[in-house]
Amino acid sequence: MTKAEIVAVIAQRTGMEKVNIQEIVEEFMNVLKSSLANGENVYLRGFGSFIIKRRAEKTGRNISKNTTIIIPAHNIPAFKPAKTFVEEVKNHVK
Repeated sequence: MTKAEIVAVIAQRTGMEKVNIQEIVEEFMNVLKSSLANGENVYLRGFGSFIIKRRAEKTGRNISKNTTIIIPAHNIPAFKPAKTFVEEVKNHVK
């Protein structure tokens, strides 16, 4: 499902204009990204958590040059679904 499809479904279900829904979805994503960029986790009860995971420094290989490189420690965004979310997806049969 694409962002445009999400906007269309929400607009249909709520009766609101697609333009307004588009702005809300975009702003939600902006708030989510800026919160994670500032080191704040985002918790959505019943849905899941958008969290920051810390990756430790590690050694990697550049196989084309046959050299060893150091990959510095860095943060990555991750999503941890809520138990109710997992159960709903797990039990949904097509």
